[in-house]
Amino acid sequence: MFTGLIREVATVKSLVGSTLTIKSKYKAELGDSIAINGACLTVVKVNNDGFSVELSPESQKLLAMENYRGEVHIEPAMKMGDRFEGHIVQGHIDTIGTVKEIKNNGNSYDVFIEVDKKFIPYIVPKGSITIDGVSLTVNDVNAASFRLTIIPHTMKETLFKSYKKGSRVNVETDMFARYVSHIINHQKSSSLSWDEIDAISTSY
Repeated sequence: MFTGLIREVATVKSLVGSTLTIKSKYKAELGDSIAINGACLTVVKVNNDGFSVELSPESQKLLAMENYRGEVHIEPAMKMGDRFEGHIVQGHIDTIGTVKEIKNNGNSYDVFIEVDKKFIPYIVPKGSITIDGVSLTVNDVNAASFRLTIIPHTMKETLFKSYKKGSRVNVETDMFARYVSHIINHQKSSSLSWDEIDAISTSY
């Protein structure tokens, strides 16, 4: 489990076949789970200046692979007793979004991202979303897109500073929205009570 708070902007040394090698300050251990641009990956080798992870062919089909070069966001998995911030992030990418517009408001930036319409039900106004591993709050949701507001600190300290119109990003939607939708769509009865929804939420 992750929080969506980026711990380091690391550098990709190489991507050869399914092996992605990262140069980082973070000292990983063999078998660690690390979110790289939001995707949970397993450390298969520890190097003097970083680590290597395995990117399966399935992962490479699902991720915005053009962003696994240059700089990447990394976040190690939470450990028992860690302070919980951000929101609950699984590191399971749902879809790739496309940046449609970035609007500079002076003291903030509005970022509009388009996704396949089938993922819109899992994107909730004022709810949480993860973009390339960054925990953010959704402001508005439209038929096939949503709006985020990025503060200058986040813009400066993350890869958002390099995004432009047409940039593709990894998107993980809200876990609770996905679970509730799945239960509603698969239960035999026609409705889910608010008590049942509360019980699901308090289970996590």
